Parts: sequence; C-alpha cells; structure tokens
Amino acid sequence: MSAFNRIIAETLPIVPRPIIRRFSKRYIAGESVDEMVATVKRLNAEGYLCTVDILGEFVKTAERAEASGEEYLRVMDEMVARGLKAKISVKLTQMGLLLDKELAFRIMERIVAKAETQGSFVRIDMEDSPTTSDTLDIYRRLRERFGHRVGPVIQAYLRRSASDIAELAKHRANVRICKGIYVEPRRIAFKDGEIINRNFARLVEMLLAAGGYVGIATHDERVIWKSFEIIDRLGLGPEQYEFQMLLGVEEDLRRMILDAGHRVRVYVPFGAKWHAYSVRRLRENPAIVGHVLKNLFA
Repeated sequence: MSAFNRIIAETLPIVPRPIIRRFSKRYIAGESVDEMVATVKRLNAEGYLCTVDILGEFVKTAERAEASGEEYLRVMDEMVARGLKAKISVKLTQMGLLLDKELAFRIMERIVAKAETQGSFVRIDMEDSPTTSDTLDIYRRLRERFGHRVGPVIQAYLRRSASDIAELAKHRANVRICKGIYVEPRRIAFKDGEIINRNFARLVEMLLAAGGYVGIATHDERVIWKSFEIIDRLGLGPEQYEFQMLLGVEEDLRRMILDAGHRVRVYVPFGAKWHAYSVRRLRENPAIVGHVLKNLFA
C-alpha cells in the first residue's frame, strides 16, 4: 500500500463527519431500514443475494447489547415482510460478548430461533483474535440446537484456521472464509500475502471436499480463480457454495462472477454507527483508501 493511503487512513479520526460520509456512501446502505431495503431490493433485482449487517460492535453495557438484539429481531421481520432475498450477519461483541459470554449466547439464541421460524440463516461474524475461541464456542452451542441455521466465519490469515476448519468439516458446516483484516501478531497470524492466499484455498477445499457449504468472501481475483479451479475439480454445482463481496467493492468482478453462473452474495452494512465503522475499516485496511478516493473524484 502507498504511504499516501496510510497517511490518509491515520488522519481519518480528525476528518469532519460530512467528508467521511462522502467516503463511505458507496460502501454503506445508509442509516435507516428503508435505505437498507432499497439497496437490497436493487441488488436482488440485479441477481444478487445479500447479507445485512446492522453496524455497531464492542458495546459497553448489557442494556446496549439487549437493544442491539432487539434491533436485529425487528430488522429480520422487516426483511421477511418486504420479501428481501437476504440473511443477517451478527458480531458477538455487539451482543455483549466482552461483557458477559452468557448474555451474548442468550441474545444470539433468540436471534437464531427467529431465523428458524423464518426458514432463514444467521452468520456469526469473526472479530479479532481474543474473541475467536468464544465465538466458535457460542456457534457450537447454537449448532447443537439449531443445526445449519447458523454458521461462523473463519479467517485464512490465522494459523489456527486449518484445525478449526477440520473440526467444522466434520459437521459439514456452512462457513464464510475470508482473509481477515484485524492487525494480529505474527505468532498467531500469517503475514505473507501468498501464504494467506494458499491457506485460503486450502480451507475452501477442505470444507467443500467434506460436503460443507462455503461462502468464499474475497475481492482478490487470484483467490477467486483458485476457488473456480477447486470447484471444477470437485465437480460441484452452484448450490454448494457462493462468492461474497462487500457493497461497493469490485462491482465489475462481482458481475462477471454472477454472469458465469455462480451465486454471489453482497454484504450490506447499514445503521447509525456508520461513522465509527467507516473510520475503523479504512484504518484497518488503508489500501482501500485509494479506491475510495478514485471513486470519490470520479
């Protein structure tokens, strides 16, 4: 990444909110449910599936965690009422994981129970490494009750991920695999991009070969090409996997994947916490700043 991108990313916390809003507009579906619905309906009409994420994580009170859970339940009802082809994605720190693991589990239990009544699915997002084991533990407990109505995310840059996937493969789990964006120490995370890409492909193949369902979440065409090769070699149909991409990122590539006959799901974040999300994501991944600036001035 360029020094310019890094400098811009590091100065974002002091940039006025209206400017950040212009940066983030392409990547966040507004603040309201109506804005989210309009975005998802447009994407559905273009042939894409969606995952909806209500922004806000690392909550500091149990009351805020409970409120976040209730907000998800209301949004899930809206999604059904408005006929959206979309599921939800939830971060456990938004449900109070760092305050009380059992609180987070109870809130998630209500959310996944709602998904079960709707015939839907809940994706549990993966966050930074201190939460990885607790996140997988809560997923396992939910899986015992709800089966394939719930699925986790595994990050390819973590050294532990091959053993995690080996365990998930035993249950033919529905897993999103991504590279990972949190800054982690070398002792637990690969730092070389080529190694991360190879590990990503290894995890995809391990799960697909075991009969699991994989959300291949990447904008890296090298990883996408390798995933195509694995899918062809295993003789899989498009109902056994999907590609996943962020709203507003690599739209041409997204369309090419869809036109080639593959399922594509677009990750659609929205909500009042857009500013904190935007600043954090751009600081975690300064390389995207160049893309944002190019789109802004275009």
